[in-house]
Amino acid sequence: MATPESESFVRTFARGLRVIEVMGQSTGRQSIAQISEAADLPRTVIRRLLLTLIDLGFVGADEKDYWLTPKVLRLGMTYLYTLPFWRQSQLVMEELGTRMKQSCAVSVLDAPDIVYIQRFHTKHILAFSPSMGTRLPAHTVAMGKVLLAGLSDTLFDAYLDSAELTSLTPRTVTDKKQLREVIAQARAQGYVWSDGQYDESICGLAVPIRNVSGETTAAINVSLLSGEFTQEEAVKQFLPLLKLAASRLLKEQS
Repeated sequence: MATPESESFVRTFARGLRVIEVMGQSTGRQSIAQISEAADLPRTVIRRLLLTLIDLGFVGADEKDYWLTPKVLRLGMTYLYTLPFWRQSQLVMEELGTRMKQSCAVSVLDAPDIVYIQRFHTKHILAFSPSMGTRLPAHTVAMGKVLLAGLSDTLFDAYLDSAELTSLTPRTVTDKKQLREVIAQARAQGYVWSDGQYDESICGLAVPIRNVSGETTAAINVSLLSGEFTQEEAVKQFLPLLKLAASRLLKEQS
């Protein structure tokens, strides 16, 4: 793996991607000064990178401000198109959500977060509405724990070494030993139930989506109001449907 100190690391390319990333984290148009501060790079460097990105069509500009163009979507969509099941996932999610009469989603791991890549919602139960690209801390939600359970021991250890297990509610698991036990249980039972760890009013049940080699490539969940279902009730009512949906998406990868 190339590091910033290695000869194979292309610093200019990395800086260009950094500029796109920080511009995407803010709404509206931005000045060179704003982008420079967000990217922690000199204004002269930012100016050269922006001119290159303008020539490539990824950035638009007027006399003083800069903004990302729709061409940037190609970068994200390219990733989604590499997921064999993604094109079929919308139909599967619609059928799953309709049968359960509950909101459901698919996410992938970009440690330390999960990233939503598909969502079907029947009702708004969060203060905000997660959509494609939304990130949540992996240790706080059921899909995150399912995805962490799919890591090898080496990768999970590396995650624990670097992760900051921030407490979002009094129920959030922040002890690394306890999280290791939760992940071991998730591996053994093949699903995760999480209640009130990201938002005290929300609970969720999640299962892995695996490829033909048995590797976890994504997770699928159902989101519920905390207190509306016990774990036993949720597992009985929703786990078979989640597993069926996951198996359908597995077939798309075979």
